[in-house]
This record gives sequence, C-alpha cells and structure tokens, in this order.
Amino acid sequence: MELLYLLCSLLSTTFSSLILSLLLPFRHLFRRVVAASSVADAGNSILLYQGTVWHERRRPVHHSFRYSVRYALIDLDRARPHVPPDHLSGDEARRAAETNGPVFLLTIPPSVGYEQNPLSVYYCYDVEGSTQTLKKCIAEVTNTPWGERVSFLFNPTSDLVAKPLHVSPFMDMLGNWSMQANEPGDSLRLVISVQHPELGNYFTASLTAKRVTSSMAGDHAQFFWLMPHKVALWIYWHALKLWWKNVSFIQHPRYQSPMYREEALMRDKNMRCCRSFGGNELNNSHVEGRKSDPVAETRNGHHFTWRDAKWPWSYELKIILKELQEVGSSWGSYKQLGSSWKKWAVYWAMRRLLGINSWIIVKELQEVKSSWEVTNSWNHYGRNGQSLGDEAIAGR
Repeated sequence: MELLYLLCSLLSTTFSSLILSLLLPFRHLFRRVVAASSVADAGNSILLYQGTVWHERRRPVHHSFRYSVRYALIDLDRARPHVPPDHLSGDEARRAAETNGPVFLLTIPPSVGYEQNPLSVYYCYDVEGSTQTLKKCIAEVTNTPWGERVSFLFNPTSDLVAKPLHVSPFMDMLGNWSMQANEPGDSLRLVISVQHPELGNYFTASLTAKRVTSSMAGDHAQFFWLMPHKVALWIYWHALKLWWKNVSFIQHPRYQSPMYREEALMRDKNMRCCRSFGGNELNNSHVEGRKSDPVAETRNGHHFTWRDAKWPWSYELKIILKELQEVGSSWGSYKQLGSSWKKWAVYWAMRRLLGINSWIIVKELQEVKSSWEVTNSWNHYGRNGQSLGDEAIAGR
C-alpha cells in the first residue's frame, strides 16, 4: 500500500509540476508588470544562497556525493506574506529559543506545487543595545518519504544531540548528531556528523553556500524552479546506490519499538548528564510544538517536538489495517474484506492526491488571472476552476 501511494504521489507531483511549470513564464511576465513593488519588498527581507551539499559515509562501505543547492534565508518578521507554510513564526521561534531579536529561517521554498526540505534552520538572535548576537538555532529535520518532522534547539557553536528521528533507512537510531552552524552573512556553513557507538564517526554532511546578489535572483520562482524535486531525486538515487552496495536496510524503528521516541529522549538525557558532570553543561532548551506529538521533555537538555507522518505512513492506520485483516481472517472472509478495503484505500488515495494538486493548479491559475485584463471568456474559465477547487477540497 505504501509503495502504491509513493508511485501515485510521484505521478501526481510530476503532472502538477509540469502544469505549473508551463504557467511559470506567464506568472513571471505579469508579476513584472503589476507586482514589481511587492517583489522588491520581498527581496529586501529574503536573502538567496547558492552552494553545495556534501555527504560522506565511511562505514560499513564508503559512499560520498555532492550536489548543488539553493536556499532562502527569510526574515520571519519582515517577510510574513512570503514565508513558506508549515513553519514556525518569528514569535514562536523566539519563545522557543528565549531570545528577543530577529529570527531568520534557512529553507528551500516550495516550487511548482512541491516541497522537499530535509533540514531547515532558524537562526535566533539576541539584541543588547546596538549589538546583535546569534544565540540559538532551531533545527527542523524531515525524513523522506514518511514526512515525519522533529524540531529541537541546538547551540550553533557546537552541540551534540541524540538522534531523534529515523532519517535514513540505512542508519539505525543509536547515533548522536554533532552539529555546528556559523552566522549567515556573505556565506554560510552547516556541518552535521554522526557519532556511533560501534561505527565511530562514520558519517558527515555539510552545506556550504554563498549569498547570491546577481540579477538571476530577481524572480524567486525561477531561482528555485524544481529545486525541491532535485533534492528528492538525489535522496532516492543515492538510497538506491546504497542498497546496491548491500548496506543493510533498516526498517522504521516504530515497528520494533513503538517507544523509540522516549528512548531517544532518554539517550539524550543520559548523554547530556555525562557532559554536565564533565564540566560542559549546556543551557536548557525548549521547543514548544504545534501539530506535534505530545511526547516531550521538561528537564535539563534538549526538548524535542515531533510531527507525525501523514497518511498512509501513519502508524495508527497500519494498526487499524492489521486489526481489520485479523477480523477478516476470523470471519473466514479475509479475501473479500481485504479486496474491498484495498479498493477503498486506493480510491481514497487517488481522490486525495488529485484533489490536492488540482487545487494547487487552480490557485496558480487564479493568481495569473488576477494579473490579466478580465475578459468574459477568462471569467468563465475562472468560475469553472473555482468549482474544481471546491470539489478538490471536498474530496480531501
């Protein structure tokens, strides 16, 4: 069922991204004519970076790669209309980090209806007089393809965090993340290495980028065109290469230990207690969640906040499906029940996928329409598009 959903999602994303890409030149033209001032305002609060992501795995087999990437550094207080959805606001980040200054979000914005963000970082500043100092960072880590997310604070100069999320199916949950981030300026750098009790320091990932100031950054939609798609392609492609190299595939820990999040919290607590006795005690960290799992900590150390996976990756749905299958077996009509259940699930998945993407397309069409001279024929198409969007939402 998960494989079917993944294939449907890939096809649906490809179709919707193709349609929205065809509309992109029209959006660019009309925005230059009627929305030049709003783009300029957004440019003052959004800095663009271009650089390289590098991964190296040293054990049990060597595997390394690098690819070009583009990021946006968004001032969450000045660029509110342009902040990507499903992220913390500036006020929420300040409350989490206990800071009083500006907050900047480093992320890959959605492109033509698709979003892929393995890691987003909030840079939280403190202001004392005329001095502005980077005090804390908040990491938002999202795994692929499940779409689970964990948020936590870390010290940008150097910090060690017990791995709280199943990020890669080729890594277990026993590693600790060593994280460093410099203050963004003309360039930025972020480094994460994994320390494992058996494999040692066996994995390193880094982002190195420079600020883009050329004319190519004038239109954000063109600058980030298909950037999330490229990131997803690299993730799946190198997962396939690791599988080909016979690296062990590790199932999601929720199947072996539903309490894996609590176990991660305990590992982090023990690790930080040891560091505290060693004279390297770190400040308390708290990330208040929204749309998150209630599992959290109120003790010294990191405070993790999880967001559960959406259908069909959610663990609760798998439990329901398993119970239905057991009921069907006991009734002696498993095949009939399983067949009807699968047909219903496939139908619901297709309705949901098509509904989401058709509504995205309709919104883009309406945005183009708002910049065009209104005609009777276009008004007629807009009414049909609106009804399509309403049906899509109802289908969700």
